[in-house]
Amino acid sequence: MNQELRDLFVADQTERRGDIAYDTPDYWQLRERDAQRRSRVNELLAQGGVSAPDDYFHAALIFQHGETLEDIWQAHELARKAAQMGATQSMGPKDSRWLAAAALDRWLMYQGKPQKYGTQFVPDGKRWRLWDVDPGTSDAERTANHVPTLQEQLKQAELYTQDGGFGIEKDKAPQWL
Repeated sequence: MNQELRDLFVADQTERRGDIAYDTPDYWQLRERDAQRRSRVNELLAQGGVSAPDDYFHAALIFQHGETLEDIWQAHELARKAAQMGATQSMGPKDSRWLAAAALDRWLMYQGKPQKYGTQFVPDGKRWRLWDVDPGTSDAERTANHVPTLQEQLKQAELYTQDGGFGIEKDKAPQWL
């Protein structure tokens, strides 16, 4: 496992433990650090420094927090590679399958399309909801990719709403939202 990549992953996850409001100086500073991490991961990929399943998973999660369609697609591809390689030391192949599904869903959502698996939740100013979901995807497909059933995801959206914090003001929302 690449220790530098693991450290980048830990930094990425640690920064997301707090509640940083969208469109604040703290938010934009986080996005800049995200971009720096993605840049370094790109360098590691180019140098052949990503080889173990953990490496691919860590790289995928860093790209999952990207801003462009290319970033999110890269997250999907890296997570698929991690899942194909099998179990990781810190994460199981189920986590990699879930991340590949979540990245695909985010990639579709950023294009304004329905997500396949139902992993992406969005605030609408009043509640949390699932981004539109392709009705052709079965719960069996979700389960095979370690994603909860659609009914479980809808319940999760209700729980997010009950916890409060309805997210982004509509006039400040990203274009895809």
